[in-house]
Amino acid sequence: MKKNLGFGWMRLPQLSDDPTDIDFKQVNEMVDTFLDAGFNYFDTSFVYHNGTSENAIKKCLVERHQRDSFVLASKLPTFSIEKEEQVIDIFQQQLDNCGVEYFDYFLLHNVNIHHYNTVIQSCKMFEHMKEWKEQGKIKHIVISFHDSADVLDLILSEHPEIEAVQIALSYYDWNSSFIQAKACYEVIRKHHKQVIIMEPVKGGMLANPPKDSDLTVDASLALRFCGELDGVLAVLSGMSNLTQVKQNIDCMKDFQPLLPEEKSYIEKLTVSYKQGGPLGDIDFNQYKDVKPNGISLASLLETYNSCMIQPNPGFAAELNYYSIEKAKNHLLLKDSSLEVEDEKLNQLIKEADQFLASHSFANYDSKLK
Repeated sequence: MKKNLGFGWMRLPQLSDDPTDIDFKQVNEMVDTFLDAGFNYFDTSFVYHNGTSENAIKKCLVERHQRDSFVLASKLPTFSIEKEEQVIDIFQQQLDNCGVEYFDYFLLHNVNIHHYNTVIQSCKMFEHMKEWKEQGKIKHIVISFHDSADVLDLILSEHPEIEAVQIALSYYDWNSSFIQAKACYEVIRKHHKQVIIMEPVKGGMLANPPKDSDLTVDASLALRFCGELDGVLAVLSGMSNLTQVKQNIDCMKDFQPLLPEEKSYIEKLTVSYKQGGPLGDIDFNQYKDVKPNGISLASLLETYNSCMIQPNPGFAAELNYYSIEKAKNHLLLKDSSLEVEDEKLNQLIKEADQFLASHSFANYDSKLK
């Protein structure tokens, strides 16, 4: 049984620390190996690799392979748009960047309640997507989502034209407070939409054993956890070298569902990963009802702990969620008024809040004033 592995173009191999200095020779090999194995889903965006990922798609994929041999997805940067005319201009630029006449799957990038209530509606993004679909410029309307399950339920209820939703999902984040992988997955399936999974290996974290643990692990457990879920269109892996491509192909080409003992082992791994964080000895559940200024203390500490155990804490998926959570509670991003009576606990709160606020991917302060 084969599962649909997707090739994400956010973490391509580089020749230097410059994100635009892509190792095209190796990417060519990665593309050819991926296609030769029978996989064909490629995912990019307008902003990956400082705006050069789509150009890399053109150079390494589109100019070297027949258009009907691959499925291509890209994303409209909702967070970079202020006027409706930008929607049209950027979309055409994306087609040109990739060197294609159509996208198989086209996504609104980083959808959350703020973007949904403002620029997505004021710039008529869904209306344009429906028009592009009628014109044959996109085949499927999709959103990439970073918010809570209740917000996702609202959006899917109001926009039945959405055909699939891309979410961060891994066994580690299955019950995460902010990412809410399980709850979001269930909402998508309730609406009978397909699921595209990003961050299945959590930025590479789940390919390595937990800190100070005797447990062993590789990326295959994480990929198989996602691959056996119903309704999954693609499990995206941000593969950074040819070795990772080959390893992921081996896992997904002859797919084997998780055994009961492997599912139990995953539960042990999740606990062990959390224990390896700076707050790993704290039971976050004891603070689930403590909500200074509306922010769940349990969620705050859990999220900070999760960021700090990842290979690149400042680029963790959680950073897409914290800023919108503060905005929902009418707090400026760097508002440090999250205090409780316990002074020792306040130091942890301050440490966690400052890190998450200073590294968040977005800032909605101007919309709160």
